[in-house]
Amino acid sequence: MTSSVSTRKSALPPLTPGPHRERLGLISIVACFGGLLFGYDTGVSNGAEHPMQLELGLDNLSLGVAISSLVFAAAVGALLGGQVSDAWGRRRAIILFAVLFFSGTLFVVFSPNFGLLVAGRILVGLAVGGASTVVPVYLAELAAVEIRGSITGRNELAIVIGQLAAFVMNAIIGTVLGDLDGVWRIMFSVCALPAVALFVGMLRMPESPRWLIEKGHHEQALAVLKTVRSEERAIAELAEVQRLAAEERGHHQVGVRAILTNKWLIRILLVGIGVAVAQQLTGINSIMYYGQRVLIEAGFTASAALVANIASGVFAVIGGIVALHNMDKVDRRKTFAIGLSLTTACHLLIGTASMTLPVGNALRPYVLLFLIVAFVFSMQSCLNVAVWVWLAEVFPLHMRGLGIGVAVFFGWFVNALLALFFPSLVTAVGITGAFFLFAGIGAVALLFVVTQVPETRGRSLETLEQDITSGTAYDFRKTNRVTQEAPAAPSR
Repeated sequence: MTSSVSTRKSALPPLTPGPHRERLGLISIVACFGGLLFGYDTGVSNGAEHPMQLELGLDNLSLGVAISSLVFAAAVGALLGGQVSDAWGRRRAIILFAVLFFSGTLFVVFSPNFGLLVAGRILVGLAVGGASTVVPVYLAELAAVEIRGSITGRNELAIVIGQLAAFVMNAIIGTVLGDLDGVWRIMFSVCALPAVALFVGMLRMPESPRWLIEKGHHEQALAVLKTVRSEERAIAELAEVQRLAAEERGHHQVGVRAILTNKWLIRILLVGIGVAVAQQLTGINSIMYYGQRVLIEAGFTASAALVANIASGVFAVIGGIVALHNMDKVDRRKTFAIGLSLTTACHLLIGTASMTLPVGNALRPYVLLFLIVAFVFSMQSCLNVAVWVWLAEVFPLHMRGLGIGVAVFFGWFVNALLALFFPSLVTAVGITGAFFLFAGIGAVALLFVVTQVPETRGRSLETLEQDITSGTAYDFRKTNRVTQEAPAAPSR
C-alpha cells in the first residue's frame, strides 16, 4: 500500500506558487463567510438570550426551545444540505444558504412573538447546518492535497471568529444600549451583513471541479482547476479524478446503494457519525451558547459575565490559528487524541474546582473562568478544526455530500439536545455535575478515536477513497507510515 500511494502522489507535478494560489485564497475567504455566519448565529444567543427571555417572558424550557430550535434545524439542514450540494452543486447550495441566513435573520429581528422567533431561528438553523457540511467539502475539493488541511480548516477559524464577533458585539451593544427595549434584536440584526457578502461573493466563485467531473462536465472542471493550479498540475489532477470516477461508474457505485453493498463504506459512515457526536459531547457548544449563564453560576455578575465571556471567544480564535498552523503537519488521529485528553482533563479540573471552591469564595469565578478558557483553547487548537477537515476528506466522492450530511446531522442533533437541556442540567446538578459528566464521555470518546478513526492527512482524496472503499485505511500501522512519508506543504 505504501509504495502504491507514493507512486500515485509522485505522478502529480509539484504544487507551485503563482496567481492560482492567490485565487484559491480568495475563494476560501468568500466561502468562509458561511463559517462566519455559522459562528455569529450560534454565538449571538450567548448574551442575547437573557434580555430576550425577559422581554418575551420565556421560562427556562421556552428559552431552551428558542435557542435549540436553530440547532435542531441545523441537523436537518446538514442532512439536506449534503444532498442538495450533490444534486445542484456546492456553489449553488452555498448561495441558497446565504438567502436562508438573510431571511431567517429578518424573521428573528422583527418577530413580535415567540412563534415567529422560533420560525426565524429554524430558517437560520437550516442555513447553519447546510453551510457546516457544504463549505468544508467545497474547500476540500478545490484545495491541493499538500495544503488541503489548512485551506479547509479556514472555515472552522471563520466560525470561531464569528463567535468572537458575536461576543464582542453583544458586550458593546449590551453595555451601550442595554437599557433599550429590544436590545437583543440589534444583536441579531448584525447577522444580515455577512449574509449579503456571502451571497454576492459566491455569485463570482467557481463550482467544485470534482463535483463537475462527477456530473460529466470535464471541460468546465479543467477550466476551474487551471485557475487554482498550474496548468500541468491541473491536467494531472483531472486525469486522476476522471480515472476514479470511471471506475465507480463501471461498478455502479453511487450514493446509498454503494454504501449498503460495501461493509467498509457502512463502517466509515458509522465512524463519521461517532466523530461528529464525540465533538459535540465535549460540551463546547454549551459554553458557546450559554457561557454567560455558566459564568454567572461561577460567581460573576450578569454584566461582568457578558464581558468575561469575550475571553472564551479570543482564545477560541487563537486556538483556531494554532490548529491551522499544525493541520498539514500533525496527523488527524494524533490531533484528536491530544485534544480529547486535554478537554477531558479540563472537564475534571472544572468539576473539581467548582466542588472545592464554594459559592461566595472570591477565587471561584476567576479559577473557573481560567479553566473554561483552557477548555475552549484545547478544543479549538486540537479538535474542532481537525474534525471538520477530517469529515470533509474521509468520504468517497460518490457519497461525500450524503456521508458528511448524515454524520453532521447526528452531531447537530446531539448539539441540539444539549442546547435544549443544558440550562436545566446546570440548574439541577450545577457546574460540578455537568462537567464531570462531560469528562466521563470524553474518556469513552478517546478510546473510540484511538481504535476506530482512519488517518486522512497526506493523501489525495482519490487515494484515500480507494483505501476507505477497500478497508485498508483501517490498517493504522501502514497508514501511519504513509503520512510520515507525505511531503510537507510548500511555502507560499
